[in-house]
Amino acid sequence: MTVSDGLWDPGMAYLRLGSGAPLVFLPGLTPNHLPSEGKSRKGQLESMARYSRNHEVWSVNRPAGLATGTTIGDLARAYSDAIRAHLDGPVDVVGTSTGGSIALQLAADHPGIVRRVVLVASAYRLGAGRRVQRDVAAAVRAGHPRRAFAELAATTAAHGWSHHLLWAAGWLLEPAAGRHGYDDMLTVIDAEDRFDLSDRLADIPCPVLVVGGDRDGFYSPGLFEETAEGVPDGQLLLYPGVGHLGVMRSERLAGDVLDFLDH
Repeated sequence: MTVSDGLWDPGMAYLRLGSGAPLVFLPGLTPNHLPSEGKSRKGQLESMARYSRNHEVWSVNRPAGLATGTTIGDLARAYSDAIRAHLDGPVDVVGTSTGGSIALQLAADHPGIVRRVVLVASAYRLGAGRRVQRDVAAAVRAGHPRRAFAELAATTAAHGWSHHLLWAAGWLLEPAAGRHGYDDMLTVIDAEDRFDLSDRLADIPCPVLVVGGDRDGFYSPGLFEETAEGVPDGQLLLYPGVGHLGVMRSERLAGDVLDFLDH
């Protein structure tokens, strides 16, 4: 299957795989917004392949070099402009974690672009993840990026043993992950800290599926439920015993997403 990559204006790195109706993936928080490479690229393509049989899957990152003060609304506008320029809309959008915040804002602000939305481990605002991300940003700015990356990784776990394992993995991987700096990540953390669509959910016209784990360290089950219930055509799938990362890696995720999008 042919893979292509490149940049959408304004400097939004993409990977494309498959053929069929467009399906746009908005990724979670990343240290930077440069094109993926190495193991990161391989893992991204493996995830996309699960959806590519009947869809042209586009994984599109945020613009690199974000200005201080950028909002989630600004990011949604950048995606709206790029989708209008490159794809025939409306399109299906799957947003993971921070990408889900942007996807929901996109549906609220630019409804003509979006056919259906899936939020994977995401909701109308952060829960405990707001404090976690604030602490991460403070640690990076104080010159302690390894501690920040370790804490961020650990919060994606569902259980004590995996929390310790992922903390260690984050500590070890940080030098490679952060070699291009954290400016873009810090700007997005600041933007998501202010993100709250509680008063806009009732105005979202497209169907929205929320997929979350009941042990998510960034969001509570209640936030997932409120998001699905607040959207006029909202649905919720809550995976038991699963954390933030576990939802993304679940064997059932692709099937659940495709059932929602294609039926």
